[in-house]
Amino acid sequence: MTETNTPEVGLTGFGTYVPDEIVTGEEIAAESGIPEEVVVEKMGVREKRVCSADADHATDMCVKAARKALSDADRDPEDVDLVLYHGSEYKDFVVWSAAANVAERIGADDAFAVESYALCAGAPLAIRQAKSQLLADAPETALLVSASREEDLVDYGNEDSSFMFNFGSGACAMVLESVGSRPTENPSGQGPRGADPADGRTRATVRESAAVTDGSFSEDVVMAAGGSRNPASHATVEAGLHALDVPDPEGMKERLADVSLPNFLDVADDALARSGYDRADLDFVALTHMKRSFHDLLTDELDAESYYLDEYGHVQSVDQILALEEGLDRGLVESGDVLCFLAAGTGYTWAATVLEWRG
Repeated sequence: MTETNTPEVGLTGFGTYVPDEIVTGEEIAAESGIPEEVVVEKMGVREKRVCSADADHATDMCVKAARKALSDADRDPEDVDLVLYHGSEYKDFVVWSAAANVAERIGADDAFAVESYALCAGAPLAIRQAKSQLLADAPETALLVSASREEDLVDYGNEDSSFMFNFGSGACAMVLESVGSRPTENPSGQGPRGADPADGRTRATVRESAAVTDGSFSEDVVMAAGGSRNPASHATVEAGLHALDVPDPEGMKERLADVSLPNFLDVADDALARSGYDRADLDFVALTHMKRSFHDLLTDELDAESYYLDEYGHVQSVDQILALEEGLDRGLVESGDVLCFLAAGTGYTWAATVLEWRG
């Protein structure tokens, strides 16, 4: 049998940051009028981290997470060729590049900076995008950063938007690098698991991805004012239109119930198959925070370990790295495991990326 070599991309480091201020499920219940048991058990928020008004803006949190990730990867800022921001559109300023600001502040002077938006589905897609660029172009090292403080946009008095009461704040960063090549076929006949990348610093090998979007949900979650349709004004502020809203909550819930589980499973299965695996090979799922019952249903269907982020809430595209970090701390992820970063974001997009953990 003749082997051919396929270039590889590895995750060589990661880091997280969460602010110090905590809001508990009890406090959310008191402010919203929703019973504490519902907030904690059904919504799955024992507590979450939030930002103060004048600190921990999106780029502040990204810089802190980025420095941890670079240290974890044993890389200096000048080694970075690409800075990719895949976090919230609600950032320090409107119509502004957080990626460029982060690159400047960490000293990544030789990097170019770019942004990618898929809302809460951002992490798997950002990894896919960065991997493709590393394989197709000159960059060798990419720094992916994400942050969210969309908790600022939640109106606890608006029951229609209650599924967003789990929004928390924080940031993550990942270092992806070109790390050589792997044989496309294993002469032992064992398939891809266990094939070591060329670079010994690799924490995980990035495999394949899948995604699907159902644009019929594109206007189901909006902040009514502040965009070109309804520019900010005294009237929009006085009307309370600068908070996230769900115009038709029951309609959205009904339509989403029919497609959410199948789409989650489809993108996970597709990403696994493209990587040479199936559900039987999957060891750990780093999953978007969602209500506890749906999280349990989804992980049961996939028959994989996971970590439920009930002390963080939902931190948009930061969730996957938070779940990985907690999974590692608790021994749920071990060398040789197959991981799936699995996410969904309003719009609605479902996305998955498979990684092989090396440790």
